[in-house]
Amino acid sequence: MDIIDFLVRWAHLLFGITWIGMLYYFNFVQGGYFKAASPEALADAKAKLAPSALWWFRWGAMFTFITGVYLLHYVGKISAFNDYIAFGALMGTLMFLNVWLVIWPNQKIALGMVEGDAAAAGAKALLASRTNVLFSAPMAFGMLAGPHFIGQGYGTSTGGIDLWIVIALIALLEANGLFGKQGPLTTVKGVIHCSLGLTAVIVAILYFL
Repeated sequence: MDIIDFLVRWAHLLFGITWIGMLYYFNFVQGGYFKAASPEALADAKAKLAPSALWWFRWGAMFTFITGVYLLHYVGKISAFNDYIAFGALMGTLMFLNVWLVIWPNQKIALGMVEGDAAAAGAKALLASRTNVLFSAPMAFGMLAGPHFIGQGYGTSTGGIDLWIVIALIALLEANGLFGKQGPLTTVKGVIHCSLGLTAVIVAILYFL
């Protein structure tokens, strides 16, 4: 069983690198290029580059989620669940759902793969994508801190008021990602700063409350 656990962890890491790497590519590189590209280059990228990148993006997310579910089951069996794993898994799950239920369906419209309001769909996909970038740093911190953070680690009790405050904060940010506005997430610098700031806020809530 130990070798299976290790192989799934390894696969989870590889799939996660693929997923989050593509997420950062879309937000930090491709978005800026699309704004600066010539009409001919933009049309070619939308027809050939973006669909291929989205394939790796969404299936990286799918298999990161599947291996993550297995790891959560394993962690629960050995009584190793804690608040950091809880909020990290919650964020990862919301990010996965954003990919398959919001970003991918709307990107198909924005890229002209299916009919619809391309401008509105593009805006929805971008806000959900920016929200995933916002979640990415605290999500990674939570998943790593679960077994490794000094003074915490496996076996820490869960369900306190501090965790519920964090869950409420995550829910509000996800609601904004679905129905709100980009605000400070509009720029690459803004979303990076907000992601790091959110990490600090969540860790402070869990560590000091």
